[in-house]
Amino acid sequence: MSGPPNRREDEVRRLLDTPHPMVPTDLGARAVLRGRRIVRRRRAVHAVLWLLLAAAVAAGIVLAVLLWPDRPPAGTPADGTWWSPMGG
Repeated sequence: MSGPPNRREDEVRRLLDTPHPMVPTDLGARAVLRGRRIVRRRRAVHAVLWLLLAAAVAAGIVLAVLLWPDRPPAGTPADGTWWSPMGG
């Protein structure tokens, strides 16, 4: 019980029975060079992104230090607590 003939299977068999095309002799070398270029580019992009992240963190720290209030605003209790036990 093999079932009805499968047209796709016949097409695949026909393609595999034909002679295979010639592979360029320098295909391996070109693939290696392309892979190295891709890896180099990826590493450069990652380095730039890490550098940008470090610069953003440094800028955030500098801004936090420069804009941090030195003393509490007027109207807060003198002892430095942020709440008043008397509700006022």
